[in-house]
Amino acid sequence: MMKQSITSLFGIQYPIVQAGMAGGPATPELAAAVSNAGGLGTLGAGYMTPADLEAAIHTMKELTNKPCAVNLFLPEVFMEDSVRTEKMRKRLAPFRSSLGMEQASAESGYQSIFQDQLQTVLDAQVSIVSFTFNSPSTELVGQLKEQGITIMATATSVEEARQLEAEGVDVISAQGSEAGGHRGTFIGEAEDALIGSMTLVPLLTDAVSVPVIAAGGIMDGRGIAAAMALGASGVQLGTAFLASAESGAHPLHKDAIFQAKETDLKLTKAFSGKMARGINNDFMEQMAGEENLPPYPIQNALTSDIRKQAAIQGKSEWMSLWAGQGAPMATRLSAHEIMENLVKDYNQVISRMPPF
Repeated sequence: MMKQSITSLFGIQYPIVQAGMAGGPATPELAAAVSNAGGLGTLGAGYMTPADLEAAIHTMKELTNKPCAVNLFLPEVFMEDSVRTEKMRKRLAPFRSSLGMEQASAESGYQSIFQDQLQTVLDAQVSIVSFTFNSPSTELVGQLKEQGITIMATATSVEEARQLEAEGVDVISAQGSEAGGHRGTFIGEAEDALIGSMTLVPLLTDAVSVPVIAAGGIMDGRGIAAAMALGASGVQLGTAFLASAESGAHPLHKDAIFQAKETDLKLTKAFSGKMARGINNDFMEQMAGEENLPPYPIQNALTSDIRKQAAIQGKSEWMSLWAGQGAPMATRLSAHEIMENLVKDYNQVISRMPPF
C-alpha cells in the first residue's frame, strides 16, 4: 500500500523535518527559517514554561506563515528513591563547589508541566505536534485530532512503532542509534534499542502503514537519498542545524561540534538519567562509573543548574553537548543555506546513482 506523502500531510515542499532539539537549539527563528525554506521547522518546547512557549509560538508565527511543529516531552512514570537522590546530591557537590555554587536543597524540581504546555499548544492552534519519550494515549490523540492537529511521535523499535500506529499517530520518526540527544525509547531499556538507521528504517516501514521518517546520522543529500531508498517517507535532521546561525545552542556547544571527531560522540545517562548521545567531556567521564543513577527527570533536575552555571562560566567540560554521530559534517551556514544544499545535494546524488 502506498503511504501518504508527508509533503502533502504536513503541507510542505520538501520531506525534510528539523528536529525539535529542546533546551535552546530549536528556536522559533530556526523553525521559521526551515519552514520558509520548504521544510518543516520544529520548536523544541520540551523544557519551556507555558508562558515561554506561548511567546515562542507567537514569534514563530510572526516569522513564517508556513506550517511548523511543536515538540513536547510526554510524561513518564518514575519512582524516586530518596536515599539514591541524596547520594547523588553529595556526588555532585564537588562540581557545585568548583563553580562557586551553593549546595543543592532537598526540594524536588521535576514535576511535569506537560498538561499546561499542551493547553498552550491547543490555545495557539498549532497544526503539527511531535512527541518523544512515550506513546500518546488514545484519548490524547483523539483530543488533538478533534482540533485537526497532525501527530508525529518517536520510535526506536518495531514494537514501539506498532504501538504508536495503534494509538493513532499519523507519522512515526524512526530514531536510529546515531541520533544526537535523548533516546526516545519507551518500551524496555534504551540499551536494547540502539538500532542503526540502516536497519531500523526498513524494519519500521515494513511494520506499519503510516509514513516513517528517518532520524539519526543524516547530515546531507547522501543521507537523505539513503533514507528514501530504505523506504522512509522523509527525513528528520537535528545535528545538521545545530550550529546554524539561527540555532540557539550555546557558542561553546557550537564550537565543540567543529572540534569533535566521530569517535567523540558517546552515549551517557550522567546528565539526565536518560540515555542520550553527546560530545564526550569531563563530566561524562567522571560520572561514567556511577551506578544506580536517579532516573529521568530526577537526575536532569539535579544537574540542571550545574550545566547552566558551567555555560555561564565558559566550562564546556561540564555542559551537556548533545549531538549525533554526524557532527563532524556540520556547518555554520544559515538554515536557509543548509536547506538549499540538502535539496541540491540530494538531486545530484540520485542523478549519479548507477543502474544495476
